[in-house]
Amino acid sequence: MGEVSIAETSQRPGRLWEFWYYFRENRGAVFGFYIFVAFAFCAAFGPWLALYDPTEQFRNNTLQPPVWSEGGSWAFPLGTDPLGRDMLSRLVAGARYSFFVGVVVVTIAASGGILIGLLSGFAPKWLDSIIMRIMDIILAFPSLLLALVLVAILGPSLTNAMVAIAIVLQPHYVRLTRASVLAERQKDYVTSARVVGAGLPRLMFITVLPNCLAPIIVQGALSFSTAILDAAALGFLGMGAQPPTPEWGTMLAEAREFILRAWWVVTFPGLAILVTVLAINLMGDGLRDALDPKLKRS
Repeated sequence: MGEVSIAETSQRPGRLWEFWYYFRENRGAVFGFYIFVAFAFCAAFGPWLALYDPTEQFRNNTLQPPVWSEGGSWAFPLGTDPLGRDMLSRLVAGARYSFFVGVVVVTIAASGGILIGLLSGFAPKWLDSIIMRIMDIILAFPSLLLALVLVAILGPSLTNAMVAIAIVLQPHYVRLTRASVLAERQKDYVTSARVVGAGLPRLMFITVLPNCLAPIIVQGALSFSTAILDAAALGFLGMGAQPPTPEWGTMLAEAREFILRAWWVVTFPGLAILVTVLAINLMGDGLRDALDPKLKRS
């Protein structure tokens, strides 16, 4: 028993090293990973990194430009918004909201989607058909439009926006999990588990599910960026986070009438959304390359 545990322990660093070896071959993915780490760092330590409280108003410094522009000041490196709030502090605080949205949405969508996908993959044909037709109906609607309708029903708030986005993203996990389960069910190790008397729950969650996780992890990374983008879109439309919450989409909505007078109040939140979503998508591509054996280069 001691020899087996030592062997298993020695294999883990090797697997992690193999994953990192293939992941780092994609330079864009490595760049995206570093940006994501910085994003997570800002989300975790935002209150200590921000210069001021994100809702604190400096009425004598409204619409002050960034430090490198004429009239700028090091007291507000990225300038201030129409109410005199520090842009840098609000952007750092907004990272926490965006990160929280991504984590909650992916957790809800993935957990529910994986469970329904497993049930669909092992269910009788009639039940499988019902589940998949419901998923097809949800996918038939534009995702943002459906999320907008759900938030309109539930009421505009960041919590309701997260629930709506999770519902919209769930069919992707259902279809992906079901496809992986149907492919794995035909393999010999599943047949062997059935022969030795493994029950249905053991087949689903212990035998089959671990071998379906690679594409689900990639989908989770891509859904993280989609959740941030959709939450920002709902915030921009007034159906997500409500003022004075320093959420990036809400910041864009509050500043759109000043786009010609004060370019920085729109540019910086937009750049934050662009860079974060792009970095997570690049990282998702690297995860796909590292986790899919067919894409690994010898």
